[in-house]
Amino acid sequence: MNDNHDNSKNRLSIGLIGGIVAAILATGTLATWWAVHNLKISLERTPTPTETPVNQDPTKIERGQVYWLNSQGDRLILVTRPLTVPKTSNNQQVLQTALETLLAGSKNANDTTTIPEGTKLFSLDLDQQGVHLNLSQEFTTGGGSASMIGRLAQVLYTTTTLDPQAKVWLKIEGEPLEILGGEGLEVAQPMTRQWFEENYEL
Repeated sequence: MNDNHDNSKNRLSIGLIGGIVAAILATGTLATWWAVHNLKISLERTPTPTETPVNQDPTKIERGQVYWLNSQGDRLILVTRPLTVPKTSNNQQVLQTALETLLAGSKNANDTTTIPEGTKLFSLDLDQQGVHLNLSQEFTTGGGSASMIGRLAQVLYTTTTLDPQAKVWLKIEGEPLEILGGEGLEVAQPMTRQWFEENYEL
């Protein structure tokens, strides 16, 4: 439990200019396209306080986290929110609940996501190799490179919330995802947090 709370006190900050962030999420204009494609993404870990009170339902516990995007000044940061699940949940059930919560969208007005609305989780399988995800085609649509990096981080870090060293295989409609978005963001198979940090300057 302590490890989970320690993990929930971490967040990744994505350095984005405030105006560009707003444009990415709201407009998708040619000007936004130019700005996003000339933007350097940098990520860093910083502590974040627990945002939710201790769960009072004796049949449930806080286990794992979901990663959302949150605007802070001129930065868009990736923040963790504790996940509440039934005490009887196994690891696969925890991860499936976390991903379904992420894809459904946040109920917190301060939190947003660059994962397109309508993205569905077709399957999540956990085995000795790692986590195998199959998402719908919507995941690959809309937004520029910053949006693609943000949504990839959200899915990867949420999926590895129980084991930060875990490997994640990501498929879209049953096909391994190798390139994400029109800018050709390369996706490793399997993905790991280490791979993400090395490629996106975490």
